Amino acid sequence: MARSIRRARIGAGIALATTAVIALTSCASATDAPADGDDAVDAASATSVEDFGSFADLEAAAKEEGQLNVIALPRDWANYGEILDLFAEKYPEITINEASPDVSSAEEIQAAETNKGLDTAPDVFDLGLTVALQNTDAFAPYKVQTWDDIPDELKEPTGLFVGDYGGYMSIGYDSSKFEAPAELSDLLSADYKGAVAINGDPTQAGAAFAAVGLATVQSDGTLDDFQPGIDFFADLQKAGNLLKVDVTTATVASGETPVVFDWDYLNAAHTADNPNWKVEVFDGTGYAGYYNQAINVDAPNPAAARLWQEFLYSDEVQNLWLKGGARPVRMEAMTEAGTIDEKLAAALPEAPEETVVPTEEQSENAGTLLGEKWAAAVQ
Repeated sequence: MARSIRRARIGAGIALATTAVIALTSCASATDAPADGDDAVDAASATSVEDFGSFADLEAAAKEEGQLNVIALPRDWANYGEILDLFAEKYPEITINEASPDVSSAEEIQAAETNKGLDTAPDVFDLGLTVALQNTDAFAPYKVQTWDDIPDELKEPTGLFVGDYGGYMSIGYDSSKFEAPAELSDLLSADYKGAVAINGDPTQAGAAFAAVGLATVQSDGTLDDFQPGIDFFADLQKAGNLLKVDVTTATVASGETPVVFDWDYLNAAHTADNPNWKVEVFDGTGYAGYYNQAINVDAPNPAAARLWQEFLYSDEVQNLWLKGGARPVRMEAMTEAGTIDEKLAAALPEAPEETVVPTEEQSENAGTLLGEKWAAAVQ
């Protein structure tokens, strides 16, 4: 019995990858590899490890650069702290420069534009899908060695951006102050006055965008039209329940944001600071999503950027995301290969019976609608 339950829960964990239907289209062609006989590899044009000659050659090129600039990677987000520390331990010759850990996906792109041509520009991005789709010109195509393990639905065909880890949108709450909400509409009651926050601005941040998506499908809407979700948050604002504070570990620990829309793996992490913190994934239709990795086309350290991607899609780091409560993009392939950490996989929350993931067109249309309607709805 225990074994069959474990397998069922592992299956639920990989459902995100198998149910996602993101119709990505090629937005750029791969850059040609250096011609035979070239003495030096142009790391900025490399589209796979073969362009360096070997993985050891890629490592050598990255070590020679000696720097890696990352942005928007909070150390308490999906276990990024342990991931960053492991890279630093594995490659002590490469200094990791961690910039602006709490900025949004849109602000990552702005930082690249502002710092273009400078050695302070980000080398890599971690982005929500909507922002990734809007900024493909900012990315360099690259396919990691484990490319074939990544579901086609979760990667742009040339490697401009690639899904990395995902989860389900959830409600986190301080159980010492609030009863568990049984359904979305419960959050409109006076019991939640001035208490409900979302993680960012949905026109800029992937987690906040997904909160509106969840509200949409939980309000009998579809991902073809996010208006029901916008209407829910407008009602939340009118009820005086919407708390306009950006969610961080500190705001949860202090009680400033006692009820939070966020990814299940981020909400689950708050139990470390607040033992009364609980996580609820509503019955009915669930909203799933993946974040995406991309390399800055103008990366000041292009070899290190590519080494970072290879590192993230390795078995070891995919299991570290799993340790952080997120579902790594290679989970299905690793489960079949026996390289997944089965204990961590079995500990994941049970997946909703029905899960939706926005397509490229739905994400773009929702982004446009939010840009037009969000500010007025919650003012």
